[in-house]
Amino acid sequence: MKRILVVDDEVHICELYKRDLEDEGYAVSVARSGKEALSSVEEDPPDLIVLDIQMPGMDGIETLERLVGGDKHIPVILNTAYSHYQDNYTAWQADGYVVKSSDSSKLIHEIKRLIGT
Repeated sequence: MKRILVVDDEVHICELYKRDLEDEGYAVSVARSGKEALSSVEEDPPDLIVLDIQMPGMDGIETLERLVGGDKHIPVILNTAYSHYQDNYTAWQADGYVVKSSDSSKLIHEIKRLIGT
């Protein structure tokens, strides 16, 4: 079973994605901050990371930079309510980019594109 780490400080987004992704057959864990995500990846690397950009403390861009600078390559999908981040050159290091929505079908499509089911 493929494992996905959802990183978002919004509780309802975490719950929505966890439910929808588990319904698709993925094992899902949640991190509520960039720092928590980095610890989780170090302890037990997932097959893919869904990463919010705007979070308190370490934002998603800084988290992405640290993930990319590590030894492991784990596909990362940036997931944000703000489409202008696509113009940020650091965001280009992500493997996918999805604008947040209560309809997770685009996110699921990107996940399947990157790691299958």
